Amino acid sequence: YLKWSFLVLCMLSVIVMTWYMILPSHTVIEHINLMYFYEYEPIYKQNFSFTLREHLKCKDMNPFLVILISSQPMDLEGRQAIRVTWGSKKSWGGHQVLILFLLGQEAKREENLVALSVEDESILYGDIIRQDFMDTYNNLTLKTIMAFKWVSEFCSNTKYIMKTDSDVFINTGNLITFLQNVNSSDNFFTGYPLIDNFSYRGFYRKAYISYEDYPFKVYPPYCSGMGYILDGKLAFRIYEMMSHIKPIKFEDVYVGLCLTMLNVNIHIPEDTQLFFLYKINFDICKYRHLIAVHGLSSREIIRFWQVLLADTS
Repeated sequence: YLKWSFLVLCMLSVIVMTWYMILPSHTVIEHINLMYFYEYEPIYKQNFSFTLREHLKCKDMNPFLVILISSQPMDLEGRQAIRVTWGSKKSWGGHQVLILFLLGQEAKREENLVALSVEDESILYGDIIRQDFMDTYNNLTLKTIMAFKWVSEFCSNTKYIMKTDSDVFINTGNLITFLQNVNSSDNFFTGYPLIDNFSYRGFYRKAYISYEDYPFKVYPPYCSGMGYILDGKLAFRIYEMMSHIKPIKFEDVYVGLCLTMLNVNIHIPEDTQLFFLYKINFDICKYRHLIAVHGLSSREIIRFWQVLLADTS
């Protein structure tokens, strides 16, 4: 017993010593100083090239809404699920909707002779935007900058933009109705709001951000990347600001930094049952009412959509 107690104490001592050794000596700054990220000259302008750009999509149309979906190159199943469900219709109540997928370059190409290449998929569906940066989690901000660049250069005539992810279920009809009834302006920006969210310094690498990248205690107000919606004119102003703001790894926080620099306040929906950050079990009443729910598989998106279409009660 004494032997085991001694071993446990030794292990605890090692853990505590390791913790103090890796614990950063930085002092967390309470209040955000946005000038930490800002440069007067546009030194952060990204110069990646489009390898797939669909630049004529808005030439002969004025979309009411462009939905840009962050997707991984190998996730053909996820894109197909959206194409046959909530992204299948090009017009809702006379309002034109354009659906496009955002991709980077595949980091490691899998040898699969049966799989459809992204290039072939692009020819087949004509709905993929891609630049020549590596498609990784830490490059999601580059993907969002690409989205804002594409809208600014090739589709500046759209009324609204939504950026979302491929594991999100969108009730497109509700989204259009919401945008028709909202008190909109050139500064309109909404979604699932995150206010006074703390910057994370723990061991979970996906949520971690270094003190060098972000030395402040809390993030500026922002909307979760699972689905934020904004006015088309605001998209251009955000894209311009992106050239002056140092990118950080979390694309939604990065957009929040740009909004704060532009003195744009987030529109918080009065109805709290429209955007769901985490997956909720399927309930016909809830899904008929919501706009977006995050964390669904491709099969769930298809199944839930089919149930909604079949339900006429």
